[in-house]
Amino acid sequence: MNIGSAARNVVLARGGFADGSGVMRPRCRPSVRPAWPTRAGAASGYDCDVVVVGGGPAGAAAAARLAARGFTTVVVDRAAFPRDKVCGDFVGPAALAELADLGVTGTEAFGATNTISECALHIDGDQLGALAIPQVGRLLAYGRVIPRRHLDAWVLDTARRAGATVLDGRKVTAIEQAPDAVTVRGHCVAGPWQLRTRLLVGADGSNSIIARALRGSAPPRQDRIVAVRAYFDDVGGPAGQADICLCSDSFPGYSWLFPCGSGQANVGVGMLVSTYPQAGRNLRELLGRLIAEDASMRHRLRGARMDGKVLGCPLTTYNPRLPLAGDRVMLVGDAAGLINPLNGEGIQYALHSARWAADVAADCLTSDRLDAASLHRYQQRVRHSLGQDMAFSRLVVQLIRHRHLNPVWLRVLRVIASRASIDPDYAYRVGCVVTGLAPATTTLSLSMAAKTAGHARMSARTDASRHRPGRGRPSGRPSAAASRSTLGGMAAPGATSREFADWAAGARRALTDLIFQLARAKFTRGRSEGTGLVGIASRLNQGRNRLCPPGGRASGHRQVIADAARKDGA
Repeated sequence: MNIGSAARNVVLARGGFADGSGVMRPRCRPSVRPAWPTRAGAASGYDCDVVVVGGGPAGAAAAARLAARGFTTVVVDRAAFPRDKVCGDFVGPAALAELADLGVTGTEAFGATNTISECALHIDGDQLGALAIPQVGRLLAYGRVIPRRHLDAWVLDTARRAGATVLDGRKVTAIEQAPDAVTVRGHCVAGPWQLRTRLLVGADGSNSIIARALRGSAPPRQDRIVAVRAYFDDVGGPAGQADICLCSDSFPGYSWLFPCGSGQANVGVGMLVSTYPQAGRNLRELLGRLIAEDASMRHRLRGARMDGKVLGCPLTTYNPRLPLAGDRVMLVGDAAGLINPLNGEGIQYALHSARWAADVAADCLTSDRLDAASLHRYQQRVRHSLGQDMAFSRLVVQLIRHRHLNPVWLRVLRVIASRASIDPDYAYRVGCVVTGLAPATTTLSLSMAAKTAGHARMSARTDASRHRPGRGRPSGRPSAAASRSTLGGMAAPGATSREFADWAAGARRALTDLIFQLARAKFTRGRSEGTGLVGIASRLNQGRNRLCPPGGRASGHRQVIADAARKDGA
């Protein structure tokens, strides 16, 4: 018997699942969702309905939702879980709502993870203030820092309990598409294996082999981020405060410190590949210098010690021009490039995309219409829900990509932080955008732009009077010039006319894409489901009984989301 037959037999034989106490519970198998194709004799031609390649949050969540609907689902991953994953580990309020809907949040271990209620911004060692995570409706007003070694294993366990079969330690090496099936091939310790499936879901990260097969090429360099991180013990400072640190010579990259609790923190740095060509060799060195020389980092890590090694990984950000679905193939999470290019957020979008993909896939599996045109509804859903925000982020990133204008962009950030410290409504709106709790294109407004411009003029006058000839710089604040001379040594040579032309062309494309997204959203408004908090809440409530029984541990959280949606939509 091959691995495919074994996987199918395991799934079909399971009448329930064992939780941590060993108690057997019935699987949620709605009668309206057949587990196999309705064509006579078709079942014998497949090993399963769905193969999900990748057991991270996107793949495991999609598998859990499809298995709970009664579709035979197999998750394949090259790693053995639990396994580590390079990430900032921050899980925001919207992602926590998705995890609650899956039933992941009710355990004692989950409740013991560290909560973050505010984030402090530092520029060249100056702390510009701490921004509270906003209360939107009745969603949680905090995030959690959950090491991926734990988070990914918990979501994958949820998929197992829903009825999915997990085959870890198996590397995928090739896929073969045919009109009636997809064959996935690979190898493991026991030798080569293959699975023949009706639908393939690619959730194998930013270097996805499934994405390359679908798109025919690797992701464009302009869409790449590279990041490194390490864990530190005996970290000082408030456990509920995350720190984002910007430095004149490494911007538009940023470093972070996210406390994990019990004195441990995730500390890392990330940059756009296109602005740091030698990132693979020097980013670890830059992190070390930031820790040693940036005042804000040095303050919290002065008595800390590193636990393990500095690890790195490349990330692929969202590109609306690339396909997310083809004949019998879908991409979710990082494999789909669903990472916000402005802040590197990926977990929230991974969980959103898993739910959207599962909704579309379930309908297509039931009707046995798995062609690219039918699955394209998933890509439309992603574009409708995330297109505007991603386009806004891409425009901002393209503007700050011109590193010779770093003083301008860092000055703008100082103005924004200063205004937020004295204007609660302004701070709330900025917090909603930063945490992804509301679309930037609807939260930001002309009044905010006017407030920012007015505050900039006032700050300029204040600085001019403070730094008149003969007056020294206030003590205790390192100058930007000093930081540039000590941190990183990455000053770029003068920009060539070709570099400026490329930057300007990129800015025009990004602006055009944003305008297009705004126009399309206005045209389709009222004919499709909402975006932001209202859309998230309504779609989570549509799946109220899919993974948890009525009155179960997640139902109370869904009621919070529903109340928040009503308030937000009023």
